[in-house]
Amino acid sequence: MHLKIITHEKVVFDGDVDEIYSKGINGEFGILKGHVPYMTALDIGVTKAVSGKETKFFATMGGVFQFKDEEALILTQNAECGDEIDKTRAEKALDRAKARLADNSAEIDAKRAEAAMARAMARLKAKMNGH
Repeated sequence: MHLKIITHEKVVFDGDVDEIYSKGINGEFGILKGHVPYMTALDIGVTKAVSGKETKFFATMGGVFQFKDEEALILTQNAECGDEIDKTRAEKALDRAKARLADNSAEIDAKRAEAAMARAMARLKAKMNGH
């Protein structure tokens, strides 16, 4: 089957794979060859693509997943291959988000801070699984 991961700016991945695992808004799911057509909204998380003995991990920041006729498509605001993620930058973003949430005196937008924390955690998970 074929997987394509696309953002507004670029094609992040375009290749044949044997297995796809990701996180929809209703939970994690997996797709193998021959799966029935499937479509779901994606949550912030990690998408895993397996091709033979090679596994790639992508931090995917929401969007839409569609599978039909052995073609999988992820349209997302942002996606990064785990191999390309800057671990230090993601760790600093996670620390900043945690600090914002912990600071009770600050007037913060908790939803934005929680989303920033989720994005940083997805990047770190994609990075760690990639090695």
